[in-house]
Amino acid sequence: MATTQLYDTFGRIHNYLRISLTDACNLRCTYCMPNEKIAVTPSAKLMQADEIIGIANTFVKLGVKKIRLTGGEPLMRKDAALIILQLSKLPVELSISTNAVLVDEFIDVFKQANIKSVNVSLDTLNPDEFQAITKRGDFQKIINNINLLLTNQFKVKVNMVVIKGVNEHAILNFINWTKDFPLDIRFIEFMPFEGNSWLRDKVFSYQEMLAIISSHYDFDKIADQPNDTAKNYRAKNHPGTFGFITTVTEPFCGTCNRLRLTADGKMKNCLFSQTETDILSAFRNGQSIEPLILTCLHDKKQTLGGCFDFENIENRSMIKIGG
Repeated sequence: MATTQLYDTFGRIHNYLRISLTDACNLRCTYCMPNEKIAVTPSAKLMQADEIIGIANTFVKLGVKKIRLTGGEPLMRKDAALIILQLSKLPVELSISTNAVLVDEFIDVFKQANIKSVNVSLDTLNPDEFQAITKRGDFQKIINNINLLLTNQFKVKVNMVVIKGVNEHAILNFINWTKDFPLDIRFIEFMPFEGNSWLRDKVFSYQEMLAIISSHYDFDKIADQPNDTAKNYRAKNHPGTFGFITTVTEPFCGTCNRLRLTADGKMKNCLFSQTETDILSAFRNGQSIEPLILTCLHDKKQTLGGCFDFENIENRSMIKIGG
């Protein structure tokens, strides 16, 4: 029976763990990867399948009730199916974030693991723009796989990172998509990470997004769930919904319940935390990792990992953190 010990010093409960399976990816989105060729972590330095299960089990004993698998692209791991099926045996809600390029190869694994919700990263609905943003030509495959997920009754959330001068013109296309499909679109403000050429001038705020949408659609506010990162809405008579993740202009740290484990076994108590705790080395040395987990959580800052100057942020690239 899980005992909930995962409270920080601000009284926030942390029952949601995001585990990165790899920092490799089959796309090259500029806001996620540094422009230079990124060095992928050698396999020996990654958490191995049995280590992921063992470490996750400790988090669950401490009170984690939801696990999301991330990357890089988590489905690129050769043992991804094994890891998914093993984690599905834990008493947690299991979900996954993916770019959906490989989803058709894993649809039966998702069903077997009782995954209900899949988050898909997609920043445009134009194939040429997709090629420009990702440096790859997999647009139609991703669309086909999103349709495959919907056909198989998965809840699909589509995450679009909005960057001024790059893709803000596509916002209305995504809203229109929710007219015919029960998708949840989440528009994400452009966030700063190492090597992603972030500038405040490139941030297209959620207020600006909402203004564009309100000039073309009538919509209603939807009640947000506890610990929601998104402000949620629904256009009139649309089966799908849309929302905004407002990390830059209106951080939602007060209700944060998330912990992160990087692919190389480092625990981050915040996406923007300046420090990390080496869980994997301790686990490999046979040490109890519970004290490390609790100390890391105890050190969590109240807001944005204690980083209030986005212009001078010191953090890993997004792909090295796991989103």
